[in-house]
Amino acid sequence: MANKQEISPASAPSQLQNQKSNVSSSNAPLFGGIIIAIIILFVGGWLCFCFRRKLCATFRLYGKQKGYAEKSQILSYAHAGNLNAKKLKLKHFGLEELKKATNNFSEACLVGSGAFGNVYCGTFDTGGTVAIKKPHYESYTTTEEFRNEVRLLSKVKHDNLVGLVGFCEVKGPKAAKILVYEYVPNGSLLDYIIGRGGKSLTWRQRVNIAIGAAKGIAYLHEEVNPSIIHRDIKPSNILIGDGFEAKVSDFGLVRSGPVGDQSHVSSQVKGTPGYLDPAYCSSFHLTPFTDVYSFGVILLQLITARPAVESSRSNSNSHIIDWARNSIEKGSIEDILDANLLMEGCNMEMMLKMGEIGLRCVVKVPKERPTMTQVWQELEVALNSVDNVLPKHPLSENCTRLNNASNQSITRRIHQWDHDYSQSIVSVDGIGLERFDVDMDSLSFQSASLRCLETSISMDDRGF
Repeated sequence: MANKQEISPASAPSQLQNQKSNVSSSNAPLFGGIIIAIIILFVGGWLCFCFRRKLCATFRLYGKQKGYAEKSQILSYAHAGNLNAKKLKLKHFGLEELKKATNNFSEACLVGSGAFGNVYCGTFDTGGTVAIKKPHYESYTTTEEFRNEVRLLSKVKHDNLVGLVGFCEVKGPKAAKILVYEYVPNGSLLDYIIGRGGKSLTWRQRVNIAIGAAKGIAYLHEEVNPSIIHRDIKPSNILIGDGFEAKVSDFGLVRSGPVGDQSHVSSQVKGTPGYLDPAYCSSFHLTPFTDVYSFGVILLQLITARPAVESSRSNSNSHIIDWARNSIEKGSIEDILDANLLMEGCNMEMMLKMGEIGLRCVVKVPKERPTMTQVWQELEVALNSVDNVLPKHPLSENCTRLNNASNQSITRRIHQWDHDYSQSIVSVDGIGLERFDVDMDSLSFQSASLRCLETSISMDDRGF
């Protein structure tokens, strides 16, 4: 046929080759994609394998570390609160050991009692004597509270502070939390001021005791970190050592003080009426100057041998500050001086200086009061500058007059102070705020500067 294309034998192979070439060209991208996909899958699988292996190892290590950390934390919690007597440089006493030393805490060994607990004189077979303070059951709300107090008191090391010797902590049915202090044999400053048992102090002894006590309190305020505010400075808490040195005691109300110029706001006012700083009990702001106020009252008592607050309401100036202020400001210190000092003779300039410092300690604005360091330094300078013990003014007339009435006066003072130091507990609703407990050293609140304590008074029969 004319239109039929004829294929020559010579052109057949060439056409076949072209067809194969076209097929190969169309399949090349497909094969390339497959190869690339295989390579990507292989690399991805390898990377995934390595990553998973490393990640698992990391998780295993983290798990072990966390397990160790949790275990260590559990162990630390188990031992965190325990007291390490060796580390605290204290002795851990056994309960049976203390029972034996006090004849099972017998009345014969009881040397004092208070709201916090009872104090016993303990004597060991080795001859050592200690003061053992056994708190009431409710004195510590938690075990950790007791441990914190031990840790705090273990830091206190000063010649004019009663030192903590050790402690006793027993768990279980026969639980016990007991503090063991050094024993101070000569009683408290209160015994000497009121003449209990015929005890008395010379003017120089009074000044030295004031200097020593001020040094001890200054140490608490300035050299312990964090600082300590005693909150219950009074004559019965200043003990007299063998050399008639002062030793401040009874840290049952101690509180870690504020840092720097800050003040600590307390939810509860604690202390002793007559020695309580009015600025503290009205504002609830606790500072070292709270102790300064209390110490100022003691300085006036060292001069006058008079209670901080007279229980008799017939006297309008019942607080010692109000009663003594006028005579001190006029320089007539002999008008308020303790009868024993008038009869024995004393340096009037030194007594007047002590009175003036006492008044500066009790000014209304706390920051206008001297620090305890300034107090002992001023007393020490004054003592070094005075003449001998003889008074510079003739007082024979006063001596004759006072000699006839001295026995009657001292008897009346002892009766008065025994009543004032019955050491009951007073509860006061502070200015519509939270209820707080106050340790009683006197029963009258006549002073205008103490009106903040007259809101509501109710006796608590627990005793001191």
